[in-house]
Parts: sequence; C-alpha cells; structure tokens
Amino acid sequence: MVNAMTGEVPDTGMSVGEQVAQWLETIGVTTVFGVISIHNMPILDALYQKGCIRFVPARGEAGAMNMADAYARVSGCLGVVITSTGTAAGNAAGSQVEALTACSPVLHITTQVDRPLMDRDRAAIHDVPHQPVMLRGVSKSVFRVWEARTLLPMLAAAAAAALSAPMGPVSIEIPIDVQRERAAVPLYMPRPYVAPVIPDPVALDHFATMLRRARRPVLWLGGGARKAMAQAVLLADRGCAVVTSTNGRAIVPENHPATLGAFNMSLSAQEIYARSDLVMIVGSRLRGNETCNNTMPLGQARIQVDADATQGGRNYAVDLFVHGDAQLVLQGVVDRIPQDLDTDRKFLEDVRHARYSAEADLRQALGPYAVVADTLRHHVSEEKLPFVRDVTIANSMFGNRYVTLAAPNLGVHALGGGIGQGIAMAIGAACAAHSRKTVALLGDGGAMLYIGELATAVEQQADIVFVLMNDRGYGVIRNIQDSQYGGRHCYTLSNTPDFAKLSEGMGMAYRRVDDAQDFPGTFAQTLRMEGPVLLEVDMLAIGPFARSFTGPPAGAAGSGVA
Repeated sequence: MVNAMTGEVPDTGMSVGEQVAQWLETIGVTTVFGVISIHNMPILDALYQKGCIRFVPARGEAGAMNMADAYARVSGCLGVVITSTGTAAGNAAGSQVEALTACSPVLHITTQVDRPLMDRDRAAIHDVPHQPVMLRGVSKSVFRVWEARTLLPMLAAAAAAALSAPMGPVSIEIPIDVQRERAAVPLYMPRPYVAPVIPDPVALDHFATMLRRARRPVLWLGGGARKAMAQAVLLADRGCAVVTSTNGRAIVPENHPATLGAFNMSLSAQEIYARSDLVMIVGSRLRGNETCNNTMPLGQARIQVDADATQGGRNYAVDLFVHGDAQLVLQGVVDRIPQDLDTDRKFLEDVRHARYSAEADLRQALGPYAVVADTLRHHVSEEKLPFVRDVTIANSMFGNRYVTLAAPNLGVHALGGGIGQGIAMAIGAACAAHSRKTVALLGDGGAMLYIGELATAVEQQADIVFVLMNDRGYGVIRNIQDSQYGGRHCYTLSNTPDFAKLSEGMGMAYRRVDDAQDFPGTFAQTLRMEGPVLLEVDMLAIGPFARSFTGPPAGAAGSGVA
C-alpha cells in the first residue's frame, strides 16, 4: 500500500511484473514475442532487467501473435505473446483466430486499465469495455487477475489450459495497477499441470476388433495426432493405408509406401476412400476444404479419435467414437492387434499408385514452376528445414502437399486461410529452429499486410529465406474472376513495391529470379547466406502455371489442389 504521508511504496518483495518474468523463466520459457506499451511496461521492464528470456519486439501485435503461434508449433513448447489492452489486444485477435484454428498452445498475456475503471466505459485511454467478450471469441479460455495474490495460480491455470488437449490460445488479463503491486517473494512458483485424456479400455477393445476385421483400413491423421508418430507408423507397417490433413503431415513419413500424404482430396484418393471398409480418423476436424465441406465419401465404416469429446461425430457420422489422447489410443490399439493385419495387399499397392498419380497430375499442372517445387522439395526434406507457407497460389498448388516435410513440427501454414501471416510466422519458426534455415513461401499480395515485420526479421537476424512469388497482385482472385465473373478484374491490387529497393531500405539481402531454370542455383545460394534473405520470383517474367488455380473445389469431385 502507498504511505499516505510520504507517497512511497514500501518494498515488500517483488512487483507483479517481476513475478510474471520470474514465473516464465521458472517454467522454461526462453522466448517471448510482443509489443511494448504503457500498459505492459512493468512486465517488459522486468523481463529486460532479468535478461534471461529473449524478447522479440514485433512491429504489431498481429505479427507478435503469429510469431508465438509458429514458435509453439515448431518447438512443441508453450508460445508466449505479450500485448497491451484495448486496440493492442484487438490487433492480435485476427492472428489469434489462426492459433485457435491450429490448436496452438499460446499464452496471450494482455493487460487492462486500472481496476476502478475496468468494464465501466469511462473512456480511459486504451479501454475497451467488452474486451473479455472479444477475447472469449478468439481464445480457448480467458482469465483475469484481480489481485496480486492470485497471479501465480492464475498463470499456471492459464498455461495448463493452453497445453491441455485440445490445445489452444489462452488469454489472461493483468490490469496495469495490479502489475505495479508488490508482494512477498513466493516460496514456490506453480507450474502448469497437464492431465492426459485416458481412453476407456472397452472402447479400445471395440476399435481393435473393427480394425482386425477390416480388409482395406485407412488411417486419417490430423494435427491432434502429432505425438502419436511411433504408433501411427506401426499401424502403417502392419497393413493400414494412411492419409493426412495439411496439419497432420509427416506424422507418418511422407515417403512411406502406405501413405497418400496430404493428397487427401485428389481424385485418386477419393477412389481409395470409396473402396475402404474402415476409415480411422485420429485428431482431425475433417476441415471443409479437405473434405469438400464434408460431402466427400469416407469409407464404409468410420472410427473417430479425439481428445475433445465435443468433436465426436461433428462433421461425419461415426460407428465408434473414442475419447482420448491420440498417442494413448493408438498405443492401446497396437497392443491389441497382431503384428500383421489381414489386409488387402492389392489395396495398399493401389494406395501407392494413387499417390504417384496425384503427384504426377500436380506436377503437370505446375508448368514452368515444377523446377521451383522440385528444388524446395529437395532442400526442405533433405536438410530438415522448417517450411512456412502463406496463403498464396504457389502454396495451394504445391506447397501444401508436394514439398515433403521431414517432421510434423516443421510444417507451418495458415490453416484458417488468412493471407499475409507467413512473414511473421517465419520469424517465430526461425526463433524455434535455432541453427537451421527457415524457408517461407509467400505471395506479394499477402506480404503487403505484414511487410513491416521484415524489419523485425532484420533486427533479429532471423535465419530465413523468404521465397516471394510475385504476380503483381491477388492472382488467385483474378483467376476466380476469370472463371466465374466474366474476367472483370477489380480490387486485386495494382501498386506493388519494388522489392529490391524495399529490401535495401530494410537492410536485408535480396535476390531475384526471372527464369525458373535459375531458381535451383539461386535458392541454394540463399541457403548459405546468414540472416534473412528475400528471394523474389518474377512470375510475370516466367509465365503462368500450366493449370490455373481458382480456389478450393466446392463439390465432391475435388482436384486436390486446395
């Protein structure tokens, strides 16, 4: 409390800001992203004085949230972002939707105005009367710290919620006057406790029985199955075909002979589903743009596994729902089935042919850009590089499925479909990747949204190659306008910057390719350069793809390039 006579605050131990910094260090956080503001200075000043945690100052809260999201995906650890109240928390909201879509474990430490002014619409600076309502819309859970004495348990609870299945971003508000309060040095810093979701053995018995009886089983793996890699590979080795969502890529190695990879909506893949007598869906929400909005037939019988019980049967009717962590469920099934399942080996051979057919069809559609896709595929896979993809034509054509990932955590993509997030995500991925170069596939239209974060990449000397596919505007929108709107091109951007001059102004290395055949050598050169590099691919000079991409298919007969 403040001394009424002197106005001095007695030193009673630690400020709340210092406690936040100490707690983050105690639970093993090494990197935090955010933007400094008058309403979070007590926390950030404490981080700065301790000097034990790397703080990455983004140019905007949207970028900071994307960085924390990508950091969490690549590292497998808690991502942490610190924003201010009001507009600042609002700036992060769109990017937090992406973290929510991807089920990324992100702790969003945000702030509030002084407690006497909170929720009263008194027009205090940075006040948003309904901020918790906004946060609830983009968060798995929302917490508010009312007194200093509740801070540490609240932080532990918030982190545990973010890390518990189904994972997701969690917001916690700490008002500015609470941040300034002082309290005794805590005897113990509580850590987040995450309890596993243990499946019912009876459900596992039913699962194993259905699998033993199946002749043509298909295992569909989503992002929620990432920790079940060993078990998924065992099932593939014992006779199950495999297909993955975009977020479940490389759970089973993408060169495994039994997997379709992420060619989940190709015509050849749909023929496989039509013949399957059992589809086992593990940790996947069966997103609309990967199932033709749930109209694509998926086998004659279905089993669904999810740690979130509310997902059971949500998008497809299922014959059996098993509530539990993917790793525990699949291990329980592996323990209950023989070493070799009595499956149709001709079916597995057809899966291999379906994969080859889908890849060949895609590569033919690329035209002159096949060499770009082949080059990225080779380096990303062989050198085990994180591969970040923005929502752009090149990613929809080949980045999402053709460029092979070495591990599931090395693929980062804007699953929610929001453009422009790739630059910031690449910075977060690079912070988690340490000595490995990160590769980011971008489009010029989306890059304009986050272009300021290139300065963050330079400031942090983030080891990234930004491959910028430049077609001078929103190419996919123009393609859709050509196919559905009589070729009327409107609102698709016309003022594209000179990226060579932009890079020079940012102090960032730059290379340009206007002949696709030059891409392999130039890209290999950028991989050897230190710090961030912008590699511009002049698509107007190179020419169009052999087949235009006009958005994800709406019907059941999908092309597989969504």
